[in-house]
Formats: sequence, structure tokens, C-alpha cells
Amino acid sequence: MSITHVNGPLPGPKGKALLEKWRRYEADVTGFQAPVVWESAKGCTVRDVDGNAFLDWTSGVLVTNVGHCHPHLVEAARKATGDLLNNYECANTYRIAAAEKLVKALPPHLDKCFFLSTGAEATEACLRLMKRKSGKYEILAFAGGFHGRTFGAASAGGMAGPKRGYGPGVPGTIRALFPNPYRDDFGWCGDGPRFPKYFKYLEAEIAANSTGSLGGLIVEPYQGAAGFIFPPPGWLKRLEEWARGNGLLFTLDEVQASYGRTGRMWALEHEGLKPDLVSIGKAIGCGVPVSAVAGTSDVFASLKKGELSSTLGGNPVSSAAVTAILEIYETEDLVGNSAKMGAYMKQKLEALAAKSRFIGDVRGMGLVMGLEFVKDKATREPYPELIKPLIEASANKGVLIGSVGVSSNVIRVAPPLVITRAEADESLALFEKALLELEAK
Repeated sequence: MSITHVNGPLPGPKGKALLEKWRRYEADVTGFQAPVVWESAKGCTVRDVDGNAFLDWTSGVLVTNVGHCHPHLVEAARKATGDLLNNYECANTYRIAAAEKLVKALPPHLDKCFFLSTGAEATEACLRLMKRKSGKYEILAFAGGFHGRTFGAASAGGMAGPKRGYGPGVPGTIRALFPNPYRDDFGWCGDGPRFPKYFKYLEAEIAANSTGSLGGLIVEPYQGAAGFIFPPPGWLKRLEEWARGNGLLFTLDEVQASYGRTGRMWALEHEGLKPDLVSIGKAIGCGVPVSAVAGTSDVFASLKKGELSSTLGGNPVSSAAVTAILEIYETEDLVGNSAKMGAYMKQKLEALAAKSRFIGDVRGMGLVMGLEFVKDKATREPYPELIKPLIEASANKGVLIGSVGVSSNVIRVAPPLVITRAEADESLALFEKALLELEAK
């Protein structure tokens, strides 16, 4: 029996009216999405106001790892809401329980955490901590990186969009290129396990741009917004070794990559990384606004009392969500399912790429994959013009997808980690039909 159903072209009549009302009152400054007004969701299934049902490949932008509206999470948030909504920095039982639960779920060397509200806020805290601990103000970051839209986070980021038109960013960011195996113009990715060409380039970049005040670096395990770009195996470990050899603090931005998304609870586990700081967001709350910085006691000790706070960070409802979600991971093998179903879906998508004229690359691990669309597989010229029609065509078939990429030519495949074989097969078949019909036009 089919899980999805779409009753005619989107948007439906109720959806169309609501979208018109939305644009009348709220500024139209969000990204392009399928014309669907969500009404409810459960697991991997989304229902809209017109009674249509879709399978979700977005997880609400890699947020709902435990599935939409998991009953244990819903009940925990409901109870906390009835008990206490906010008490700022005062201790509350929910926050204390969440801190203990999170630290015990982290790699052992990360023995402290601090709760905030958004991934960008967590990034800002990491930048401040690196500067305070090192006593230096320069930070190494990477082209294509995305760390948030607040001023410091956007300044460290390496994408033009969040910075365009706002003038100079925060001084002190030194930006290097990120290795991209699909577009390896400089021959860095196949240059052996220690990547001598890349690190020779990196040293030259720093020599040309640093004032001698480089204190740390921030990097994503894979670059999400840039197009789900995964560096070559071993590069992150080599980067960590290079950072240690140069006395730099090492921050890993796992806002998008953590909580089983890559087939491990923490993406750092794939290469045995031991960062000083980890920024955590999105799936830590699975829709409830919360983020955290995890780090070592030594780094947090560089701040005095009162030097890091957040109006809503650690509030009881968000804290209850943190605990409930980690309890779900203890009882459901979401990490294992991510690895298993991710491998299955990637294999199917690679087979589709062999049929497709325009899928140039299929990449990823676990349940985070990118499909890069190109006009010609030989030249690899990006094909962003295909993406909006494909998003709309897929939604009309019953699959919700989204796009990313420096060139806006990558479709993200990142369903909730609860996805079943039946849901995977149906969504893959519908997506394939939508794509091949477009290609035939």
C-alpha cells in the first residue's frame, strides 16, 4: 500500500490561500521550497493542509533525526511546559539532567557542555572560547563552510550568501580552500595519506595572511550548505594533527553532522578525532530550539563566571527535549539504521545516477547524501536551473526534497533516521520518476 498520496497539482486550494496570506504578513526572505503548507508530521511522513501525504527527505533541514513528533519527545516537552517555561540562569532540574545526559553521551575527553538556543549561537561561543583560551584573535576557517548567519559565524563562514552586502566581517578570519574529491582541481585529494600538497598550500596561505595571532580553527566534518562535500578519508585527522603541531585549538562544527546522521553518533568517531570544542545543534532538539557547546574543562576554564549566557539557553522545555532524545537513542538503534539504510539508499541512488544524464556525483555517508547535478558529466558544469523544477516535480509525486550547494545544484537526501525499507523504496521510486520525466522533456 502506498504511503504517499498527492491530490492534484501543488499547491492545493487551502495551501495556495495560506501561502498568499503568509506572504502578505511575513517577509518573503526564506529559501525556495516546494509549495506545501505543512499541517502535521509523524516519523518520515508529512501531511499538508489539503490532505496530501509526503515522504520527507529533508528532516526539516537535518533536524528531526528521531522522526517527526516522536511520542517520547512530545510527552517530555508537554510535561516540562506544564512545570516551568523559563528561569534564565537559575538552576532547574531539567537543565541539570540534560547536562549529565549529554556529557555521558559525548566522547570521554569532552567533559563539559553549555546550552544555548541555535547552532549559530553555539558557533559564536566556540569562536569566543578559542580566542579567550589562546589569547589570540585569528581563526582559520574554510571556503564553503557554513556556521550560521549571525555576524561572527557568518564572518567565519566561507559562503558569499550570508555576507553579501553587509560590509566587512569580524576581523581575523583566515580562509583556506576545502578539499573536494569531485572537483579536485589541484590534485589534493589523491595525494597520499598525509596530503603534502594540501598542507604545503595551507602553510603558504597562513604565511601570507596571518599577523601572527592565529589561535584556532573551525571546520565541519562535511560541508553541508556548500553541497554535502565530504573531504577525502584521513584529511580531517591530518588537519587535527597539523593543528596540534601548530599549537592551535580545534573546533569541529557538528551542528548538522551529529546524532547519528553520518552512521556514527558523532561524526568525529569516523577518524577518531579529539577536538577541543564541538558545536551541536539541530538534532539535539529535533525541532525544539536548543543547541550546545561541548568541550574540555580546560577550555571552559578560560571564561569567568558571567562571561557566557543565553536568555533561552538551558530552559526547562529545551532541556527536557535534550534528555528525551538521548533516551530515544538508548532504546532505538537509530545510528545503526542510519548506517544500514544510508548504504542501501546510496547504492540505489548510484544506480539512478548511471541512468541519469545530469547526476554527476552521489556522495555521503549514513543518511546524509548529496546529488550534484551537472549539465554535462564530462565538463561537470553545474546545472542549478534544474533544481527548482525537480523540487516541485518531486513534491507533486510525494517526496519533499531540498537543495544546497555553492552553485545551488545539489539535492540533499537526508530523511529522518527512522526511515524504513518500505519508505526508502517508495521515495526512491517516486524521486526517480520525477527526475527521469523532467529529463525526457
